[in-house]
Formats: sequence, C-alpha cells, structure tokens
Amino acid sequence: MATVIGDTARMQAEVRALARERGAVILAHNYQVPEVQDVADHVGDSLGLSQQAAATDAEVIVFCGVHFMAETAAILCPTRTVLIPDPDAGCSLAASIDATALRRWRDEYPDAVVVSYVNTTAEVKALSDYCCTSGNARKVIEAVPPDREILFLPDMFLGSYLERVTGRKMRIWPGECHVHAGIRPADVLSALRSDDDSELLVHPECGCASQCMYLAAEHPELGDRTHVLSTEGMVQRARRSPARRFVVATETGILHRLAKEAPDRRFEALSEKAICRYMKMITLEKLRDSLRDMRHRVTVEPAVADAARGAIQRMVEIV
Repeated sequence: MATVIGDTARMQAEVRALARERGAVILAHNYQVPEVQDVADHVGDSLGLSQQAAATDAEVIVFCGVHFMAETAAILCPTRTVLIPDPDAGCSLAASIDATALRRWRDEYPDAVVVSYVNTTAEVKALSDYCCTSGNARKVIEAVPPDREILFLPDMFLGSYLERVTGRKMRIWPGECHVHAGIRPADVLSALRSDDDSELLVHPECGCASQCMYLAAEHPELGDRTHVLSTEGMVQRARRSPARRFVVATETGILHRLAKEAPDRRFEALSEKAICRYMKMITLEKLRDSLRDMRHRVTVEPAVADAARGAIQRMVEIV
C-alpha cells in the first residue's frame, strides 16, 4: 500500500510540474477518481467548470471529464488549447440524441424554444436556444417567456423534475443517464428510515428525483430531509447542514469531494453501483501523458462552435 501511495504522489507531482511547464489549468468533474480530483486546479460540476474555462487565462485547459464537457470548453475558449486525457470518455445521455433527431423534432414544433441539458454534443447545442446544467436548469426554464412552448432534451428525469418545480409543461426527450436511471425510488425510504438524523441528497437526473418530491409531500418528516440538488448544491448543503449523515443519490465520485469539504460528516452512496464507466476512464497516468505529449486536443468545427456559443453563454450567465 505504501508503494502505491508513493507512486500516486510522485505522479501527481509530475502532473503539477508538467502543468506549470505547459501553462495549463486542470479542471476535474466531481465524478472523477480521487487522485485526479486531488491534482486538479478546480473541481466542480458542469456549470462551475464551464465558468472556470470561460474565465481562465491559461494557454492550455486539460479537462478531466467526459467529451461533451471538453467540447464546451473548446467552444467557450476558441483561442486556447483544450485537451482531454481520454477522447473515448463519452456519455450515454449525450448519445441519446443527435443533430439529425433534433432537427426533426424542431421541425414538428417550429415555434418552440429548445433547451438542451449540457450533456449533449456540440452539434446539438448548435441547434439549441439555451443550454443548462442541473445547477441552473430551473432558472433557465423560468427565463423562457411563458407563452413559448419548450422542447427539453435529452434527460427525461430532469425534465420531469423541472415540470414539477416550475409548473411549466414541456415536451421532453426520452433520454436518460445509465447511471442515474438506475437509482430507483424503492431505495429511498429504507435509506432515510435507517437514521432519523440523516439527509438524502438527490441529483435531479436520478430515476427517483420526481418520486422524492412525492415522498416529501406525503411524508413531511422525511421530506424535510430530502434535497434535490446539483452536485455543487450537494457540496454547499453538506457544508451548512446540521445533519451528520448524508445518503447521496448520484455518481459515487462525488463522495470524495464531499468528504474533503465536510470531513466531520458521514457520506454514503444510495447505490454503490452508481459508477460512470466513462468518467472513470480518465486516470492519473492518462492525465500525465496528455500533458506531457499535448495529446488528444479537442476541437469543434468553427461554424458549429459559433452556432453553439450563444446557447452556452446563456447557460454560463444564468446562475
């Protein structure tokens, strides 16, 4: 074990030295493996990392996340070099809709406003009026004039949750994240009843998110302890809550950051199976090699980037 820890520390030092040499900033999503999170300059959710990418003056951005996130950084920072340690790190939710399917959908409802979750390709963003993340999706929906129909894509669970919290009826694309869809309502009651002082933190992409709202209405004693939040919202909640134990319904990578941010609390995964194989494709070794060799540059065709930039900038501005 000591050898493994030593090897990790040495590689992290090598990564930091390479980042200084390249004038690079390292951005890591909350779902990344712990050793990658620990070496990053910024760790956060999609919205926070997009804002960091837009604000940085670093010549090189290394995005430790999935491909659509690095694409977003490349669109926001067209003069920077954006790298991803593994170009095959995709997203099952982003893959549920492509530009051809969205064009057909738009043709059916030509007067509708298209709101795309950030988990989409650049080509889909280019056909969208707004992008959003789980952290600002509600505000984005509320920013759309009430007399306009909304096409929301691609996550059906987030869309259903937004309908309930905004009271706004939308047309919702039937896509899902393979990780979050597997977190079901049946697990929720048992998780909360096992400890009267615990809180449940639920990502709105989860298959149980809307049902948790019903739970809150039907069981006030449990509802007061149920919070549907983005991953960044979970971190903020853990910092300020009086609760000592939290059951977390999202990808398990967030537990590492939660434990660092609130070390005096206890965090447990609602489902130990909630692991994104794509997020876990980024390793410390791949991060080092990407920086060392300036490998796996992410670029977006200029016409696509120009078309997508407006929707992404609206996302970054609505917080």
